Amino acid sequence: MEQAIVQFNAEGTATGKMRNDLSISMSQPFAEGPWEMATDEGSFHGGDGSAPPPLALFVGGLTGCIMTQIRAFAKRMGVSLSDLRVETRVQWNWEAKGRVYETAPKSFEIDVLMESPNSKAEVTALIEAAKKGCFIEQTLGRGNTIRHRLKTPEGWVDV
Repeated sequence: MEQAIVQFNAEGTATGKMRNDLSISMSQPFAEGPWEMATDEGSFHGGDGSAPPPLALFVGGLTGCIMTQIRAFAKRMGVSLSDLRVETRVQWNWEAKGRVYETAPKSFEIDVLMESPNSKAEVTALIEAAKKGCFIEQTLGRGNTIRHRLKTPEGWVDV
C-alpha cells in the first residue's frame, strides 16, 4: 500500500486593523505554491471587510475539497458527472463570556447536486469515496489535538 505525508504550511502577518495576509504552500509530498490569500473581519471585530473572514475560507475550503474529490474520483471510478453543485451549511454555537466569547461546532451539512447516467449505487459509492478522500472532512470527523506555542525570549512555550 502506498502512503505519504501531506503537509501544508501557512504564514500569516497582521497588516491592517483586523486584516491578515497569508502565504500558504504545500511542502509534502511535493512542493506547490505559495498561494497568497487574506482574511479580514467586518465592523463587529473592528475590521474593514477588505477580504473574506476566516470562517468563509474554512467553509469554502470544505466545499471545494469535497467537490475536488468527487470530480477526481469520478474519473477513477468510471462515473460520469454533469452539473455538479455542492451546497454547504456550517453552524456554530456562540456564547458571550464576559468581554470575549466561546464557540463550538453545531452542524455540518453538505448537499451534493449532480446529474449522472450512472446508477444510484455507483453515484453513492463515488460520494462515499470522496468523503473518505476529502482531507478537511476527515479532519472534522475526528477528535484532534491542536498544539499552540508562544515564542518568548526564553524559547517556545506551550499555551
